Amino acid sequence: MRNPRHFAASAGRIETGKNDGNFPHAQCLTQPPRAARNEPPATPHATAARVRAGRFGADEPRLTRAHRDANVIRRRAAFRRFIQPRSTVHMTDCDSVAPAPSPAEDVVLSVTELFKHYPGILAVDRVSFEVRRREVVGLLGPNGAGKTTTINMILGVLSPTTGGVRIAGIDLARQRARALAQANFSAVYAALPGNLTVAQNLKFFGLVYGVPALRARVAAVLEEFDLQRLRNTKCGVLSSGEQTRVALAKAVLNRPRLLLLDEPTASLDPAAARTIRARIRGLATHSECGILWTSHNMYEVEEVCDRVLFLSRGRILLEGDPRALPRAHGVPTLEELFIRLARQPLSEPVERTG
Repeated sequence: MRNPRHFAASAGRIETGKNDGNFPHAQCLTQPPRAARNEPPATPHATAARVRAGRFGADEPRLTRAHRDANVIRRRAAFRRFIQPRSTVHMTDCDSVAPAPSPAEDVVLSVTELFKHYPGILAVDRVSFEVRRREVVGLLGPNGAGKTTTINMILGVLSPTTGGVRIAGIDLARQRARALAQANFSAVYAALPGNLTVAQNLKFFGLVYGVPALRARVAAVLEEFDLQRLRNTKCGVLSSGEQTRVALAKAVLNRPRLLLLDEPTASLDPAAARTIRARIRGLATHSECGILWTSHNMYEVEEVCDRVLFLSRGRILLEGDPRALPRAHGVPTLEELFIRLARQPLSEPVERTG
């Protein structure tokens, strides 16, 4: 379909009797009729002969192939100028860099008014929060606060009574498989099959997740988590620290946008726990994923997390920077604040600090 501006400009040239060569169809409309020019009636054979000869009238000079090609090029260029939008921006090498993600694209997990009720038990009471990429968010609270129930609803293991979960912008309730493909999970109570070797476990879960170029990806995570020497060792005979490293390697195998870690350093000695914390912090810093972390170790939470959510009796009571919250509530440490909230929950959730 021709551009309306093209026709408008042609009409202007027809009315004024002008033609600059950019509108070849206007030329034939401004010329006098064939009978007035004393030319014989056109026939298909005669027209074809004139086209082959490059002549369109007895008084017109013979056009060479070079002239015809130049006319075609000029006409095409004119047509492109008239159909090109006025707002077109010419790209440079600097413009080829991918644009920064929008605020909506930054959110890897969005939990909205999540509510879970069992007969006689209110497990989670209208919980809402977000996790952004390259962010570690700590989900804190005493036993029975609703942390594991919340994580199970995010993973689709439990269905919420009401409320919604979106992973990387995908509605979990409507597109479960597609949403969960953007996430992964690791916990000390979710051990890998002990009768399979480290490499076999990674290959098995890579097939489950549909990881492309699986052999190369397994080799990469074995190197990333320093597991090459254990690749042919059965997971059942590994130490707690080694099993945790294998579980983390499994959790990042599909390059998730959202990583859920439920007490990943529980039962580890201080040296192994420090190594795991450093690796998790590195994942958040150097990858595109966001991390939701639960822990009872307030020292590591303060060291690793960018933001914390205090959950008690199924509700979020406090949210903020773990280094600023204690001072804001008049206690020396995050652990003291945790104990205070566990014993005497605040009356007005949610309070955000930092």
